[in-house]
Amino acid sequence: MIHIYTDGACKRNPGKGGWGVYWREDDLDYEFCGGETNTTNNRMELMAVIKAMEMVQKPKKIFTDSQYVYKGITEWLSGWKKRDWKNSLKKPVLNRDLWEKLDGLISNSTTTTEYAWVKAHNGDVGNEKADALANKGVPV
Repeated sequence: MIHIYTDGACKRNPGKGGWGVYWREDDLDYEFCGGETNTTNNRMELMAVIKAMEMVQKPKKIFTDSQYVYKGITEWLSGWKKRDWKNSLKKPVLNRDLWEKLDGLISNSTTTTEYAWVKAHNGDVGNEKADALANKGVPV
């Protein structure tokens, strides 16, 4: 199982933001990043996971330091769909477009994907690399 680390960054929120994806496989490092000029940190955290899902079609464990993304995938997503994309307060789910895209990737995946939360800026090498990539992806 491949361990993939994802992260998002935003300079001001909303503002310029970036996403980063990092994994190591067969003694090779894979590093990807990108960004947007008008976004939020949560959108970039989601984009990082979406990109990881799109790039790796093998069994994988995706690590995120975002409680929003982790709980969204593991706890909230099924309820949002049952309530027609409304949260528990009956308000529209923020970032619905990205959640729907991620939901489609999860639903259509033919491989096993696990999700894990990792504490940010705590010395985890994979998380630190994903964080650096997310910051690199922020447009100048």
